[in-house]
Amino acid sequence: MEEERSVERTSIEQRADITRNWLGYVCEAIVASGAMPAWEAVDYLTEHLIGEAPNRHLLETKTPYETISQFLNRLYRPIVEAASRDVPLPSSTMLHTFLDISLTGNSAVLVVYFPGHNLPHQLLLLDAVRAWDLMFPDEDRFNRWAEERYRWIKTALAAAITNPRLSPCAAQDVTA
Repeated sequence: MEEERSVERTSIEQRADITRNWLGYVCEAIVASGAMPAWEAVDYLTEHLIGEAPNRHLLETKTPYETISQFLNRLYRPIVEAASRDVPLPSSTMLHTFLDISLTGNSAVLVVYFPGHNLPHQLLLLDAVRAWDLMFPDEDRFNRWAEERYRWIKTALAAAITNPRLSPCAAQDVTA
């Protein structure tokens, strides 16, 4: 009985650390982008994220590069957008998400901060992921995974904004 309560408390504590329902957030982002209607977005995310690896939908497609690229964009961009909403961005800044898709190994997801004003860009996230292995046993595990990436990006973005590094050109101007 005591073990059950301990497991229950741990589960509740883990959920308290999660800021939003990430599966719902990603679903809403897909619908808002016009990519698909709500019912189709729910099916898409359920089929592509919840279950056992490997993700057969990514392995059995006729266009694996495009399918994996679309899947990772649909997954990471809402997380990046959420982090950028929670950190006040200067007006001259931009955030970009870049993908390097691999059909045989880890794909790379890079989130880069461009501060503007000729300052060097900064890497906020480099996440290596096998898209077809990106499956979760339940929604709670996905929410924890997404929350972790959200916090990494948010923390790195806040640090990049408060401590901008000087570009080589700007550094020369300062020393001259």
